Amino acid sequence: MNYYIIAGEASGDIHAAHLVAAIRQRDAKAQFRGIGGDAMAQQGVQLILHYSNLAYMGFIPVLMHLKTILRGMKQCEKDILSYKPDAVILVDYPGFNLRIAAFAHRHTQAKVVYYIAPKIWAWKERRIQSIRRNVDLLLSILPFEVEYYRQRHDYQIHYVGNPTVDEVASYLSRHPEASPPSPQGKAGERPVIALLPGSRRQEVLDNLPRMIQGAAPFAADHQLVIAAAPGLSDQFYRHILEKNKVQCPMPNGQWSMFNGQCSMVNDECSKNVSVQWVRDQTFRLLQHSTAALVTSGTATLETALFGVPQVVCYHTKAGRIVSLLRRLFLRVPHISLVNLICGKEVVPELVAHQMSAANVRRHLAAILPGGNARQAQLEGYRHMAALLGKPGAPDKAASIILEHLKS
Repeated sequence: MNYYIIAGEASGDIHAAHLVAAIRQRDAKAQFRGIGGDAMAQQGVQLILHYSNLAYMGFIPVLMHLKTILRGMKQCEKDILSYKPDAVILVDYPGFNLRIAAFAHRHTQAKVVYYIAPKIWAWKERRIQSIRRNVDLLLSILPFEVEYYRQRHDYQIHYVGNPTVDEVASYLSRHPEASPPSPQGKAGERPVIALLPGSRRQEVLDNLPRMIQGAAPFAADHQLVIAAAPGLSDQFYRHILEKNKVQCPMPNGQWSMFNGQCSMVNDECSKNVSVQWVRDQTFRLLQHSTAALVTSGTATLETALFGVPQVVCYHTKAGRIVSLLRRLFLRVPHISLVNLICGKEVVPELVAHQMSAANVRRHLAAILPGGNARQAQLEGYRHMAALLGKPGAPDKAASIILEHLKS
């Protein structure tokens, strides 16, 4: 069969790649085409666009790049008509993908499958109408969504497990004792604080400088290491650090080391601070981290599954206005997957104007070894893992998809 698959960000790219692999095991003649990233390309998906060309989040960034997004949508629609797929598989990214679902439903004979259901329980609940009209099969990776869709909307969805559980379990089985990442490729002497500022340009621009400011007072006793996003260049990170007056030498090798005076980053600290970044080693970084600062998204779940205490950080421009709008429009009290799955606050969330260097510093101190919040987070992580269940999400999703297509 021919499949058209669309993922609009880094985590979706990884989830889609594993789904592609699982479908190939069951459909030897499967052909894939669509929009995604490097992980999908490695699985043999013929990409017409890389997701980095479309990955904008938030009202202002989307408005500023609306022409680019609409151009990509038109290119995708035209390509679907030309390709004539048997199934269109949409992975998260609802602002774009629900429009493609409507187009495919109206103009093709393809079955529309949505893998990683839109989070209408958080906001834009009216999207259920579009889902009813245009989606033939809806698959969920969050256990509480089945009850939500059934009780509130009388709509059947399938919980297949969570692919992040599979990805972390697979990594740990292959790398049970991987050495910690370091500039020299050997174990570092100081414990690591991981900085995961997101996969989108605007997320990183908004969050990384404040993460560094908040973590700077701990740099004397810890290594600060950034997990670089696959769609963002070294020059992009270099520019952020230079703009924030962190000096950026140009060493060779996989790691880049940045040395500057902490007083340049945080006026309350006069010690030297070393900030490094690592590329394509996020799991390895988390495996050897003692704590993390994480922008909300799949990374919060990954961090929890590695058992790393975290502070969720999500700064936005016009933070107080965003906080007010959040109370008016969001239907849930939390933004991180960890808290949403557990149904309570397990990890602290610093959102909009609450995401300041001072708040980051205070919460980070509480989750480092000896901190008063560390053990409670680890206990919450164990409860979350039990709710998510065992690995097997891509395999189960692939089986349901093929069964649906054959029927």
